[in-house]
Amino acid sequence: MKKLMNAVDDVLTESLRGFGRAHADIVEVSLDPMFVTRKGGAKKGKVALVSGGGSGHEPLHAGFVGHGMLDAACPGQVFTSPTPDQMLAAAEAVDGGAGVLFIVKNYAGDVMNFEMAAEMRGGDTATVLTNDDVAVESSTHSQGRRGVAGTIIVEKIVGAAAEAGASLADCAALGERVNATAGSMGIALSSCTVPAAGKPNFQLGADEMELGIGIHGEPGRQRTRMMPADKVAASLMEAICSDLKPAKGQDVLLLVNGMGGTPLLELYGMYDAAVREADHRGLTVARSLVGNYCTSLEMAGCSLTLVKLDAELMKLWDAPVHTAALRW
Repeated sequence: MKKLMNAVDDVLTESLRGFGRAHADIVEVSLDPMFVTRKGGAKKGKVALVSGGGSGHEPLHAGFVGHGMLDAACPGQVFTSPTPDQMLAAAEAVDGGAGVLFIVKNYAGDVMNFEMAAEMRGGDTATVLTNDDVAVESSTHSQGRRGVAGTIIVEKIVGAAAEAGASLADCAALGERVNATAGSMGIALSSCTVPAAGKPNFQLGADEMELGIGIHGEPGRQRTRMMPADKVAASLMEAICSDLKPAKGQDVLLLVNGMGGTPLLELYGMYDAAVREADHRGLTVARSLVGNYCTSLEMAGCSLTLVKLDAELMKLWDAPVHTAALRW
């Protein structure tokens, strides 16, 4: 195993410390307990958005803390849920008096711990559960549909609404609406290595790929021979569109997300293939995003996310954002 680190036990602490120093104009970092908040503390009268999950998916979630997105993020150890005390401390640090919205990916540990934090906190707290992974119905994952890269879209759109003064109830309803109109599916060309494990999560042959992979390296729908980008895009789009059932002429947001080990040269090629597939299906790609946003350490591969858009969602997507990972 080759990793740029000092010691396995110090990876998260040192990474967070570096993240805080690199983006000191945007965020503040607490190391005990571990959480990241917007610089300047709670925004009075604004609904506070708090998310989190295991590390190893950077820039998710800490990279999306800032103006127009999250108020706080709670990083757990690599591929491990953060603890309720982290979530509670983060929520209290950013509560501006308008309530706190937890945005939670659908994984057992995250769901359980955020539920505990909500119970411990009481008061004005709501939760949006993201479960955009369309691959799961044929996988062995027991929690049901997983929350994957579509979570970023929820955080961005709800973050814009919260920044504009939307209520806690309205932010929660908007998050549920965006999640319901989002579908994602990913593929892996290689595994990744969790530092504490010291070996790859799974093995792929030189001419094999995994369809429907999870962001922790969970098995996908099917292990198959390598395919050209056009066939990969067609396969992913077929699964997503079969789930979302978008009408011809539907405006969509298309996210091509890298899993950590795939260069932008290939991701933009996948975007080209996905857009052509969308054109073939009569869809209009009205908004787009390409890059590494919800990764799986150094895994090679990518995921596609489609979100059905209307005028309101496009306006919210276009609202200003200033975070370490997204700025416009």
